[in-house]
Amino acid sequence: MAQRKSTAQRRASNALSLPVSGRRLLVIACLALAGTILPVRLDADADDRQVLLANLRARIHHVFVIYQENRSFDSYFGTFPGADNLASPAAQAHGFRQYDPIGKQWVTPFLIRDPDLADADHSRPALYAKANGGKMDAYIATEEQRMLREGATPQDAQRVGLLTMAHEDCDTVPFLWKYAATFALYDHIFQAMYGPSTPGNIDLVAAQTGQTQWARHPDEAVSASDEGPGVPVVDDLYPAFGPYHRGEPKRKQDDLTFANLFLTLSGVSATQAVIDNGDVKDDISYLAATGKTPVSWGWYQEGFKDDGSGTYPAYVTHHNAAQYFGYVRLNQAFWRNVHDLTDLLPAIRDGALGDRSVTFIKGGYRNPFGWLPANVDPTVRAAFRGDDDHPGYSDSQISEALVATYVNAIARSRYWQDAAIIILWDDSEGYYDHVPPPVFETCPDGHPCGDGPRVPLILISPYAKSATVIHDPGDHASFAKFLGAVFDLPALASLPDEKPYLPRGPRDDNPALTDLLGGFDPARLAGTAPPIPAAAAEIPDDVVASFPPPLDCKRLGIEPVAVPGALPAPPPGFAPRTSGRP
Repeated sequence: MAQRKSTAQRRASNALSLPVSGRRLLVIACLALAGTILPVRLDADADDRQVLLANLRARIHHVFVIYQENRSFDSYFGTFPGADNLASPAAQAHGFRQYDPIGKQWVTPFLIRDPDLADADHSRPALYAKANGGKMDAYIATEEQRMLREGATPQDAQRVGLLTMAHEDCDTVPFLWKYAATFALYDHIFQAMYGPSTPGNIDLVAAQTGQTQWARHPDEAVSASDEGPGVPVVDDLYPAFGPYHRGEPKRKQDDLTFANLFLTLSGVSATQAVIDNGDVKDDISYLAATGKTPVSWGWYQEGFKDDGSGTYPAYVTHHNAAQYFGYVRLNQAFWRNVHDLTDLLPAIRDGALGDRSVTFIKGGYRNPFGWLPANVDPTVRAAFRGDDDHPGYSDSQISEALVATYVNAIARSRYWQDAAIIILWDDSEGYYDHVPPPVFETCPDGHPCGDGPRVPLILISPYAKSATVIHDPGDHASFAKFLGAVFDLPALASLPDEKPYLPRGPRDDNPALTDLLGGFDPARLAGTAPPIPAAAAEIPDDVVASFPPPLDCKRLGIEPVAVPGALPAPPPGFAPRTSGRP
C-alpha cells in the first residue's frame, strides 16, 4: 500500500494539461497483401449489420477465449490452404530468404516436426530488429547476434537463429489444424503491441497497454530504453500485486489504472470497484448509469492454487492480466472471479458460469493432467511439461491437448448451443512471419506502439463459417470489439476517463480493426441454415491424451500447400533446442 500512496501523491502533483485528442488516427490503414496494397474492407451495409448484431446477440451468450503463447502465424499455419501463407507472392517479397551469418548460408522457410522448441527472443527491441521496418528479413541475424552477445556458443546461437525460420503443420499440431479446417481461421490478426507476453495479455483485456495512463500521467512513462516499470507496458515485469511465482520480485510493474473489460462487463456492478479507482471514477459512474446487467466473467489460470510450497511452481505470474490492475486485484468483488484452471472443467460440467459469461483460459509451466512429451529423453520430459504453448517450457502437442480438453468440455456441455470459442496467441515468439504489421501511434521509445507481427486466431462456434479463412485485419483489440458486439458493451475508447486522451488509449473504436464478426455465418445466426453440431468440434479423449497424437495431415484429409523455394529439409546447423536440452 505504501507504493500505491506514493504513486497517488506523485500523480496529484501532475498538471493534466495535455491537449485533448479526437478519434485515433491510423497512420497506415492498409495492409500489404499478395504484393499489392489493398484498402481495409469497409463495414457491411448498416441495415445488414443491425440484423447480424441482433441475431448474434440472440445466439451467443457465452464466450470462451483460450489464450495461448508465442507463435507467429507462419510458424503454425504457414502452409495452411487458402491463407496468406508462405507460398504467396507477398512472402517472397518479405524475408523469405535470409542470411545465416554463423553458418554463412542462405536460408528459406523449412518444415519441422518437433513439438519441443527453444525460446527465441521476443522482446520489444528484438521484434523491431527482426521486422526491419516491415522488410521482415532480419530474423536469423538478429537472433544469432543477441545470443552471441549474451555469451551463447556459436552452435547454440545458430540453432535458435535458424529456428526462427522453421514452421509446423498438421503432422505436428493436428488438433489446431482440424479446428482451423472445420471452422474459421483468421490470417490477418496482429499482436497489438510490439513486445513479449505481458503486453499481449494486457491488450487482450484492455485494447491497450497503458497509453491512456501515459497521457494522463507523463511521469509514469516507460523509459525510452524499454526497460523497467512504466506505461505503456512493453515488457514482462511482474505486476504490482501478488501472488508471485517463486517469491516476491525485486522490481514490479506500476499499478495499472486504466479501464479494462473486467470493468465494462460489470455494467451496473462496476461500482463495486471502490478501492484504487481514482483513474476510472467517471468510467464507473458512466457504466452504472447505463443500467446494463453484468456479464459474468472468470479468469482461469494454471497454478493459481499453490501446491503448498508457497512458490506457485506452475503459475506464470506475468500472464495474469487481471493482477496488473489495482482496482481488480484489491476489490474482492472483482478478484473473486480469478480461479485456478482446474476449477473450470467442473464449472462447465455443472453449468455454473452464469446466464451470460466470458471465460479466459490460461495454461502454465506444468500441465495438471500428468501429460509428458512424446520425446522419451528425461531432460526434455522434465523441461517441456507446460501447456500454454510458450517455447522453452511448453510442448506444442501438450498445449493443443489442453485446448482440445476445454473445447471438448464446452462441446459436451449446455454451453455449446450458444457459445463462441476463440483460440488466440499473445505474441509471435520472434519467429518469422512474412506480413508487415500495420503501424499505429508512437510509443515513448520513438517506435510505433503496434501492431506487432501476425498471430493465429481460430473461431469455433455452432454459428461460425465452415472451413473458411477470414482475411479481415485486426489485432488483440478485436477481442474487445467482439465482446462489445456480442454483449452490447460500450467501447473502452468511448468511456469518459479514456476518451479525452485519444489517440493514446484503447484501440477498440478503430474502424480499421475487425470485430471478428466476419467469421460468423449470417444464415446460421438467422436460423435459415443449421448450426454446426458439437461433434464437429470434438476430438476423442484417448486421442487428446496420446503423445504424439494419432492424427496427422493424411488422416485429417488436409494437404498443406507446397512452398516454392522452401528448403526440403532443415539446414546444416539446425537443432530444435540448445545444447543444454537434447
